[in-house]
Amino acid sequence: MINSIKDSVKGTIIGGSHNKILIRQKYDQKVEIGELLVSQEKDKPEKTLLQVYDLIYGSQLSQANLELISGIKLEQVSEEQHLSFIEHELRNYNLVIAKNLIQLDTNTISKSLPCFFSDVRGLKEEDLKFITKPKNPLHVGRLRSGSKIFEYDIYLQGDAVLSEHILISASTGKGKSNLTKCILWSLVEQDFCGVLVLDPHDEYYGRNKLGLKDHPLKNKIIYYSKNPPAGARSLKINISLIKPTHFRGVVNWSDAQYEALVAYYNYYKQDWIKAILLEKTEKEKIEKEKTERFTEKEKLTGMNGYQSSTERYGNQLNQSYGPNGSFQSATIGVIKRRMLSILDLSLNSKSDDIVSKGIFDFHSGESTVHDIAEELENARTVIIDTSNVSSQQEIFIGSLICSELFNKYKQYKTDGSLAEKPQISVVIEEAPRVLGKDVLEKGSNIFDTIAREGRKFKVGLIAITQLPSLIPRQILANMNTKIILGMEMGIERKAIIESASQDLNDDDKNIACLDKGEAIVTSNFVRFATPIKIPLFEELIFKEIQTKVKQYAKDFSGVNLG
Repeated sequence: MINSIKDSVKGTIIGGSHNKILIRQKYDQKVEIGELLVSQEKDKPEKTLLQVYDLIYGSQLSQANLELISGIKLEQVSEEQHLSFIEHELRNYNLVIAKNLIQLDTNTISKSLPCFFSDVRGLKEEDLKFITKPKNPLHVGRLRSGSKIFEYDIYLQGDAVLSEHILISASTGKGKSNLTKCILWSLVEQDFCGVLVLDPHDEYYGRNKLGLKDHPLKNKIIYYSKNPPAGARSLKINISLIKPTHFRGVVNWSDAQYEALVAYYNYYKQDWIKAILLEKTEKEKIEKEKTERFTEKEKLTGMNGYQSSTERYGNQLNQSYGPNGSFQSATIGVIKRRMLSILDLSLNSKSDDIVSKGIFDFHSGESTVHDIAEELENARTVIIDTSNVSSQQEIFIGSLICSELFNKYKQYKTDGSLAEKPQISVVIEEAPRVLGKDVLEKGSNIFDTIAREGRKFKVGLIAITQLPSLIPRQILANMNTKIILGMEMGIERKAIIESASQDLNDDDKNIACLDKGEAIVTSNFVRFATPIKIPLFEELIFKEIQTKVKQYAKDFSGVNLG
């Protein structure tokens, strides 16, 4: 519900400094943490926008007297008696602590103090002229002042914001998924970007509930799933498309193991994974052939010779694996077991064949990655349902697709055609899985590369997390837009505050007090850290559908359909 803000005086400035302005609150007025206030001298055009970040009690009585009076009230006054202050509204009051934001009359950062003893009032609609809609808009919510909401939509410069990454951070239950749905809904109708969504909970498309499939432009939404509903696409990826670099950030290989991957890839090309997985079968054939060389009689009469020959052959097997026989069987064995797990494959011992049990296949899915990249280049939203695969497989699928996209866009930059291409953004949930400190200490991955270099090639991330402290500071600093929802944990608030585009050192309490659906947007592309209220996704859909129906009725109002 939208609350109207009365044009009334809320207090008077009585002191402080540039980022710590003290305001005495008027007795009959209510002021909240995070509220936006305006300071303006009568008959002067200068208007300063302030934001409240703390509230404290003030009194003309000393602390000792206050303690004495409270004791009398608690211990000595009967129910029939009544203890009151003389001129209570003058003697006891609230002190509001606020900070300078911008000069509303010039729409510039405020670098001076508002007039001493000037009145402070609530925000009015006429003060909101600084809110404009950019050319490539990304809708994030409505302007919020404390818990009061204005009917003014907040838009970010979509192409610029997406190129320099977005971080959505909040505690569980504060509305991260709802915000992401609203952002995706807003972006579907735009032609300046394509969005890849890795969906580990299958919550964005709306298979069995309201979701992006209900968008009026649902033809721009492509849905891939292991078990696709009608109208969706089957998620199958051909194993021949996989390269050793795709495993970075997915599996922690030793140096010897990764060298083996590269050697097999260089030697066998597209069949390198099949060569690794069938290696054990070849060993079994050799051992079987070796055993058959000795008849039962030879084993009984020449056991010593048999054993020595077996040992020699066994040592040769342990040291002669892979291209040029340069890798031990133990190394190849570990690689094979991990690949069977990640790719969801099994070996048929009877037919010496590889059986696909999931997404990755030797016989289908040759064009899937290419098709996804093409759809994104056509400014569509592609949702990958990874709810039925492991976290490791989800990251691996994302690594495959993102590597393809990033390499294509790097080539476009080399060719001079990058400016014609839409911005690409990748939504990744639980971002520390690929951007966490412990993960990156073991080696870089494609998501880390995009976070550091993607801006140059029009590829960005929308990273979602409830634990931003696990992400290195350099990565957080590269995410120039942060949408901060409620966060109770102090260490997480500190990580966000220290890497924000605006100075949020005084907003610790403000962030801690954010209710569900309330957020602060800090970005290089906003004048100040902007408080917003995020709409409920279901209400957003309902409103959108109503608007389209009214527009449809208006368009055909003069047509006789009878």
